[in-house]
Order: sequence, then C-alpha cells, then structure tokens
Amino acid sequence: MPVSLLPQLHLAGHQRLLVAYSGGLDSSVLLHQLVVWRRQHPDLQLRAIHIHHGLSPFADKWADSCRQQCLQWQVPLEVVKVQVNARQMGVEAAARAARYDAFKQHIRPGECLVTAQHQNDQCETLLLALKRGSGPAGLAAMPQHASLAGHAHLRPLLSHTREQLEAWAADHQLSWIEDESNQDQRYDRNFLRQAVLPLLTARWPHFSQAVSRSAALCGEQEQLLDELLAESLSNLVTADGALTFPPLVEMSDARRSALLRRWVAGQGGLMPSRDALQRIWQEVACSREDAAPRLVLGRCEVRRFRDRLYWLPVSNAVRDDIIDWPSLWEPLALPYGLGQLITGNAGLAVRAPQEGEKVTVRFQARGTFHIPGRAGSRSLKKLWQEWDIPPWQRGRTPLIFYGEHFIAAAGVRVTCEGEPLADNVLKIHWKK
Repeated sequence: MPVSLLPQLHLAGHQRLLVAYSGGLDSSVLLHQLVVWRRQHPDLQLRAIHIHHGLSPFADKWADSCRQQCLQWQVPLEVVKVQVNARQMGVEAAARAARYDAFKQHIRPGECLVTAQHQNDQCETLLLALKRGSGPAGLAAMPQHASLAGHAHLRPLLSHTREQLEAWAADHQLSWIEDESNQDQRYDRNFLRQAVLPLLTARWPHFSQAVSRSAALCGEQEQLLDELLAESLSNLVTADGALTFPPLVEMSDARRSALLRRWVAGQGGLMPSRDALQRIWQEVACSREDAAPRLVLGRCEVRRFRDRLYWLPVSNAVRDDIIDWPSLWEPLALPYGLGQLITGNAGLAVRAPQEGEKVTVRFQARGTFHIPGRAGSRSLKKLWQEWDIPPWQRGRTPLIFYGEHFIAAAGVRVTCEGEPLADNVLKIHWKK
C-alpha cells in the first residue's frame, strides 16, 4: 500500500488532525502512516486521543503503552477517561457512545477527527445492520467522509483490508495492543469477525469488497435522497431545531419517514429504527392535543408542543431542589447543567430584596399568583401555558423566591410580588 495513497485520496485540504488512537493494530497503522506523511509534509499537525474506557483490567497499561509510542513518534497524546453506561444499550454501543462523546468534547477548533475503520469493519457493520433489519441508511454503514459536531470526520483506511494493514505493520515492525475482549464471541461484532466472516471469505474471497461496494451504493442513494428532501426539511425545521409536523399528515408513509429520519439525524440523534419512527409519529405527533407525550429513545427523547416535535436530551428532574443564594453579587451555579444566575446590567428586572428577606431558587411553586397588568390570580401551571413554555422546560426554569414569596421565573416573567420599584431595581440574567 503506497504511502501516498492515504493522504492524496482522503486527507487533501486537512492539515490539523485528531487521531483516535486505541493502540490496536488499526489505529497504530493509521497513526504511523500519518507520522510518515508528516515527515514529507511538515505543515501537517498531528494530535492523538486515547479513550480509557475502564472496562479491562489492562486499561491503565494500554494507556501507558500509547503514551510511550506517541512519545517515540513525537505526537501529542491526550488520554481521556470515560464512564460506560450499558443500562440502556449493550456494552459495545455504550462504549462507542462514550467514545464519540469524548471526541466531541476534546476536538479543537479547526481539527479533523480521523479514525481507523477498514474494509473488514465496514463489512461487519453492514451485516450488523442487516441483523437489525435496517434500511438503505443503515446499510450504507460508514462513510469515508462524515461530520462530527461541526468537524470533518475521516476514515481514510476504509477501502483497505485488515490483511493490508497487517502487511504494513510487518514491513515497519510495528507493535500494538491486543484487547482480550476481542476474543469474546458474546459480542456480535466479534462473533461475525471470528465465526462468520472467515466462512464467507473462504467461499467467496472477495466478499468484503463486494459488501463495501453495496454499502457505497446505499450511501449514494441516501445522499440523493438528502439532496431531494433538503428543501422540504428546511421548510419544516424551526430556528431552534423543532420540526413542524402538521404538513407531514398528508404525505405518504415513505416520505414522512424519510423526513423524520433526516430530522433526527440533523439533531445529532442515532439512526432510528422503523419501529422508532412509527412510534414518534403515532405516540407523539398523533397523540391528543391536550396530551404531553414523551418518547425516550436511548439518551434522548422526543416531545411535542404547539404542533412541533422536539428532540431533547433526557434530563434530570429538579422539582424538589431549594438552593440558597446568600450573596446576590456573586453568580449562583445551578444544578444539572442549568447554567448560572447572575446579577448585573442585563436580565429580568425585579425589586431588590428587603433586609431580612432570604433569597432562594426553586423549581416549583404552589398556590396562585398575580402578574403585573393581569386581573386575578393564576396557578403556575396556567401561567406556563399562557407564556407558551414547553412542559419539559417548566420544571427546569429557576424560580426566584424572597422568603416564601414567588418573585420571578428567571428569563420569563416577574410577579406582582417582585415588580421592580423606580429606585429599587435588580436585574437577574439566566446564563444557560
């Protein structure tokens, strides 16, 4: 495999690369090829990232080995420890999700992520998609050029076989890590790699190449559909990423599913199954008008509000939390990634607390409340509805209290109890 093949075909225009480096054969060959390429092109900036999953007793040893190799090749290495939560998905899927979350968090502006999947991996991915009953999008498997959180994601080895990678490693006397879990056939990918593909390849020596061509053809069909449906999807998606779904009612099932699938993908979701698409439509979009449907799909959920569908991360409930704010002149950090409350020159205007009024932040308020300019009192539930606040935001919007008096919903409205006075104004900004 010529050294020039890798960069000329797949790396043109990318000078800052973040290489996913496990220390195994595939990523070792990839990183070594790029090190060789860098010798001829000094402008190339290489950086490696090793994900420490903590699943193996040898994980620390592997990280040390990667550090030593990167030191020898003069490639900066970042080792990132992740937590693998396999409760909602299998270990393989959970480890992959944790890995790609880490890539998103640690990739730097202007960098391109480079991973080492090869032709055999592509074949396994397509067979796994067949097992799941996937359509053309799933059967397209892995593209050579993709995107990740606004960055390019390249798989430059995708047209090469594992045998070619092994030959490169032997020619350059490379050493690599052998993950003992790769021998465990309880994992689907290992079962295919060890028990199924050798039989298929023995009968049809070019099976992996043929499968890769099929994946590429499916990918071309999906790309064509992307182009044909782009304008329709753009007209349905709002500025905040919600999908206006009433126009989908009159569409064919096939067109509707294709648009729903692309909307989910555009929100960063994993490719939904046919069953998941049907549930999104039937259980969420087509539920009663007065319902607040919620469909959890992995670590995200689909919600409906005012004729729109929303793709949201599953969030923690904070309804019972009460947080003291002893010094209003210092930012208050909110739990569960809800940001900060800050006083200053911008934000919702309220009256300043009187001496002895304790300031707290809560996430629920019982009783009825008066709003400036409105006659009568209303429950917070009715106020949320009048203010068009989606149900999932209601229990996560900070409510500011002085003593036991509800003063304001941060970033939304102030109550009569918190109405600012001409000479006594405090502005509170909710920095999300």
